[in-house]
Order: sequence, then structure tokens, then C-alpha cells
Amino acid sequence: MARPTDVEALRDELKTVGERGLITRGLGRSYGDPAQNAGGTVLDLTDWDTILDVDTAAPNVRVQAGISLDRLLRALLPLGLWLPVVPGTRQVTVGGAIAADVHGKNHHVDGSFGNHVSEFDILLASGDIVTAAPDGDNAELFWATVGGMGLTGVVLEATIQLKEVETSYFVVDTDRTANLSQMLTALETGDDDYTYSVAWFDTATTGDSLGRGVIMRGNTASREALDPDQRRAALEFAAPQRGRVPFELPVGLVNRFSAKAFNALWYAKSPRHRTDEIQDITQFFHPLDIVGDWNRVYGPKGFCQYQFVVPFGEEAAFTTIVETIAQSDHVSSLNVLKRFGPGNRAPLSFPISGWTLAVDLPVRAGLDALLNHLDQLVLAAGGRIYLAKDSRISAATFAQMYPRLDEFRASRARFDPTHTFRSDLSRRLDL
Repeated sequence: MARPTDVEALRDELKTVGERGLITRGLGRSYGDPAQNAGGTVLDLTDWDTILDVDTAAPNVRVQAGISLDRLLRALLPLGLWLPVVPGTRQVTVGGAIAADVHGKNHHVDGSFGNHVSEFDILLASGDIVTAAPDGDNAELFWATVGGMGLTGVVLEATIQLKEVETSYFVVDTDRTANLSQMLTALETGDDDYTYSVAWFDTATTGDSLGRGVIMRGNTASREALDPDQRRAALEFAAPQRGRVPFELPVGLVNRFSAKAFNALWYAKSPRHRTDEIQDITQFFHPLDIVGDWNRVYGPKGFCQYQFVVPFGEEAAFTTIVETIAQSDHVSSLNVLKRFGPGNRAPLSFPISGWTLAVDLPVRAGLDALLNHLDQLVLAAGGRIYLAKDSRISAATFAQMYPRLDEFRASRARFDPTHTFRSDLSRRLDL
């Protein structure tokens, strides 16, 4: 691990790189191996976390790429500004958000993170620093870097377009649905009324109740929507953390029985229909951040988060995938369903128009066989898996899921012909 402190130190790392190459690492929240580089160099740039400029009129912000979204949001909110795309955790860096082209609950309206980057400066393998933007001479480099998993160079600084907000709260409507078909219909017909939309559903119940769940949709709250107490701190960053899981448990608490019980309890306690509830950032965006190190409840074997997307029109295939999970011996308690809007111009960006589902499956015997089977169902439906959460798909299956892979490879060969930037993921998937 190297922690270069300036550009010249970064260039020295490039000059002395070994056969296994180097890769940049942010806060390590990827679920797989994109920031791992066995036998090679990993660059930790989390000290590169300065806010360089905020233009409140544009509005946009210029930052070093190692800054976390958490720190950036805490600085922007008092100014009435908000990031256009916020993923399921704030503990990722801007550089990581570009490399994975992360998405949030508003993809159906605003697209992914790369859609809102005006430009960035990137250090190439040659040692040159290039400014790239979505259009113009370096557009190819820009889009190969968005979703490119750090394999085109080291993003140093970026300019991000911002949203203006009156408060740090959200007005949220909640609806409970009886099965998967009812849920898909409700999301398809009602999402356009909301900027943010997400659904949880039960993956443990089969039969007529397969996919019963809860839809939560919201918009940013105006000052007038808040009560007097909330109005006095309308732009406060409310992100309380109520305890931590103190150590990795010797045996995971999440198993088939506890997951089934959690699914049933969560569904039963959710309101059938509730409107205009005011929620803060953590309640609506990051409920898992309330408990620190929550992932430790899975025990030493951990879990695999499997996220895929299938195009609209493939609802039958989507239902088959959910049935396959429900009928297996593997149960997930954290199941997140969203609708994606159109994808962007990045060859390796994950989102396409369609349905995306993420499930957390504890690691146990037989899981790999189940996931290999799911891969084939996703592929047959014209879908794909999310690189930022993958750790086990084969190169052949991945290549079929991403038809523009050769376009990315050609860009990588142009900007890094000796493959200075490498990772365990790039070797595993022959990127």
C-alpha cells in the first residue's frame, strides 16, 4: 500500500511500478476485488480530500478525488446544496463514485454519478495529467473512466454539478404491496411522481405472496413542510449512529431462520399506506449507517451482495429469478428493488433501463452454484451484474453481459498500453 502525498510522488509510483501494476483505492466499500491487487501496488488517496472551490451560482463543486461523499455532503448542506446522486452509503470517495459510476434511488430521473461530472483531471500511465469532459477531445477518456473501475488512470480532481435544496429532509410516502406483480405495477405507474424511489421485498415467501414488499418514495422537503423545530435546523446534517457491532461474531446471526423471521416481521410492521412522512437523510437514504460495522452480523464467512439489472419487458424473467432465490436454501433479508432509467455513454457503466435488484446472501455451501445459475438467467434476459459488487463471475459470462467491453478495452489500450493500472478484478475478468 502506498500513500503518495503529491503528484510527483504519484509519478514516482508509476515509474517504479512492478509487473503486477497498481490500482487506486478509496474507502474500500466495493464488495469484490476492484481495489485489490495481489502482488502489486495499491494507492491510497484518501488524504487527497480537499474541497477546492464551491460555485453556489452554477452550482457546482471542485474537489480532490479522495474526499468522501459523507464529508462533502456535510460541507454542502449548510449552503443549501446537495449531491445529484447519493448511493446506499456515504462512505465512498468521489474517485470511487466515478470509477464505479454509482447510482442512487433517483436513477429513473437523474441517471448515475457520471452524468453529473462536468470534468476531471486524470493522471495517465505516461505521467501526463489530462482534463477530460463528457464532450470534446477527451470525451473517450472521460467515458472510459466513468465506470472503468480505476483502469484508465488516477482521477485527481473533479467538478460535480449540484442540486439546490431548502432542507436536509424528505417527504416520504410508503405503500405495502401484496406480491411482486403488484409491486412492479405500482413502481411502473407511480415512480414519475417522485425523485427518489426504492422498494424492499420479502425473498423468503413463495406462492401467491411471492415478492410481497414495501415501497418508499419521496421528494426533498421544502421549509414549509417541516415543523417549527425541524425548520430551525432545516439544513442540518442529521446522521446519528446508534451503536456499533463491536467485533466480528464467531457465528453469523443471519441464517435461513433469522432471515425468514426478519422478512416476515419487517413486512408486518410496515404501514399499508402512509403519506407525507418527514424523514432525515439517514432514515431515508442510509438506514444501515445507523449501526456501525453492521456487516459483522454475518460472521467470519461474510456475505455476497448480488445485484443485477434486467431490461423492461423482461418481468417474467425477473419473476423467475426471484422465485429461484425464494425456492433455494439461501435467504436474503436486505432486498432492494429499483427502476433504472436510460444508461449513459460509458461502456462499462452498470445501469440500463430496467429493473435492478440487490440481495445480501450469507456465504454458505451451495451459494456459488446458485449465483452461477442466476447469472445465466440474468444473461438470458439481456441483463448484467454490477461490477462494484461482484467477486466471482466468470470472464466469459461477463463479456456476454457487457456488449461494449471491446470498446472499453480499446480505450484502455490507447490510454494505458502497458496496462500499468491493474487489479485482481481486471485480471479475473480480462478487462
